[in-house]
Amino acid sequence: MADPILITRDGAIATVALNNPERLNALNRAMWAQLGETMRKLSADDALRCVVVRGAGEKAFAAGADIAEFANERANAKQAKSYGDLIHKTMQAVAHCRHPTVALIRGACVGGGLEIAAMCDLRVCGQSSRFGIPVSKLGLTMAYGELMGLLALVGRAVALEILLEGRVFDADEAYRKGLVNRVVRDAKVEEEAYATARRIADGAPLVNRWHKQFIERLAVRVQLAEKEWDEGFACFDTSDYKEGVAAFLEKRKPDFKGR
Repeated sequence: MADPILITRDGAIATVALNNPERLNALNRAMWAQLGETMRKLSADDALRCVVVRGAGEKAFAAGADIAEFANERANAKQAKSYGDLIHKTMQAVAHCRHPTVALIRGACVGGGLEIAAMCDLRVCGQSSRFGIPVSKLGLTMAYGELMGLLALVGRAVALEILLEGRVFDADEAYRKGLVNRVVRDAKVEEEAYATARRIADGAPLVNRWHKQFIERLAVRVQLAEKEWDEGFACFDTSDYKEGVAAFLEKRKPDFKGR
């Protein structure tokens, strides 16, 4: 079985690849777990100056969660909270990596893929890339641990637009919304992402790390009560969630009842 996360090094730049290309790098538990471990390990490496995060292959950064595993991994709120805690720890590992991070985005960057990219410091994508978080079509919510990166990146109005409409949109719209820093021709995505990483790596590493810390400290930090945190997983006990997942797997429109 292939490693869920691939790591390569080029001097002071490390590349972390989400490795499930046959399924457009759909994110399963093994990928979430190893991504967190990988980012924590790289963060502790003083020889590094930049980390590039990408999807394996050329078709997707990541096309969201692996819905096929939901029946066993996220069947109810209790299970989902355990899974959500893993996702939150991984998101924090990406966000709090001491080294600057660049998301290299080709193709689909949807759902959990967009959540990961939002936790990176910079995002470079191709013109044919697609973005969105259509979880409302599945009858589930983004829990707080996933939502905080998107909200910090684009603000209240755009975050709500993305979540309430559930549309998948193009790279130019993603740029206008502030989701990506740069849109280039598809053939130039890799070149531009690594040129960005090299420019970062040429800077003073301590200064880059300090700037990441300073921006984090100036950002608004919200403390949630445990009951409020748990509410982020209540959707997994609803009939609408079961209908949403079933409709996705059966390739039909869901019939939500609001219960």
